[in-house]
Amino acid sequence: MNLVKFVGLGPFGATGIDNLWDSNMFHRFFVVLSKNLIHELKFGGIDLNRKRKVAVLSIASNSLLLLLKVIAGMVSGSVSILSEAIHSSMDLIASLVAFLSVSSSGKPADKEHPYGHGKIENISGIFEGLLIFVAAGMILLEAIKKIMHPTAIDNTLLAIAVMMIAALVNFFVSKYLYKVAKEEDSMALEADALHLKTDIYTSLGVGLGILLLKLTGLMILDSIVAIFVALLIIKEAYELCYTAFGQLIDARLSEQEESEIIRVIERVNQEHQILDYHKLKTRKSGAMKHIDFHITLPSDLTVKEAHDRIACLKKELDTQVRNTRVSIHIDPKDRSEVEG
Repeated sequence: MNLVKFVGLGPFGATGIDNLWDSNMFHRFFVVLSKNLIHELKFGGIDLNRKRKVAVLSIASNSLLLLLKVIAGMVSGSVSILSEAIHSSMDLIASLVAFLSVSSSGKPADKEHPYGHGKIENISGIFEGLLIFVAAGMILLEAIKKIMHPTAIDNTLLAIAVMMIAALVNFFVSKYLYKVAKEEDSMALEADALHLKTDIYTSLGVGLGILLLKLTGLMILDSIVAIFVALLIIKEAYELCYTAFGQLIDARLSEQEESEIIRVIERVNQEHQILDYHKLKTRKSGAMKHIDFHITLPSDLTVKEAHDRIACLKKELDTQVRNTRVSIHIDPKDRSEVEG
């Protein structure tokens, strides 16, 4: 399969890129995409929270960069630019998936989903990672073909300029996405930001490869850079899938997060005469951190006194750790056993 045609397999359907261009399908695609986004923003009656707004920003930037890279790749004939176009087509699909996932994961818990919908973002992360693996495989195949049958690159200055513009745009967009992802604790946005962060390095690498090709005349450099791009993408995909899958199967929180939880519990224990805590278990669903543990209280406390201590623990944990759902089991103990 020709790499140029594969770019058309992303968001545009199973048609060669040349036919798409001749029939103005690119133009129609971006017009329809823009109109749909504007309609949802203005007339859909949907309250776009901060996460969804930055997801829309990612969709817009990926759409623009995909168009620029396809044009530059077709004009120059550079396999490394066309490999970048494949990556951007996957980035666009990933940003659309991120938008849908943050829209769904923020829904409140209901009868069928009493723990909420947070794991949708983890599923989204795995899906995005698999998309990156597919893109990397296609880039490697095409790069190997170009090594065996090298072709010259035209309009190198245009190609280099497009790559530098792509790197600059992705730098600012990914930086903002990371900021919001960390503040909102969003797996989907973090995955989207990771896509764009890798795109920065690959765009710079492609631009450098074309520059070296222009200076040295070695056409194999373009394919070598494309292979390097694919390897970076594979590394990104592995890290993304590993993190998302870990949360999906209820891996514990990080050491740093658990240390903060323990610090809060021990401080409250000293202030409110909680004898000890044990059987601490943690997991994460979307942005929500689930914390389960046992505490030991004097057996002569009233129900209200025991409830007040638990309420204090939950309040402190939610204040210090944020986005927590805490479940605490009480184990009674006679004061005589404690004093003895």
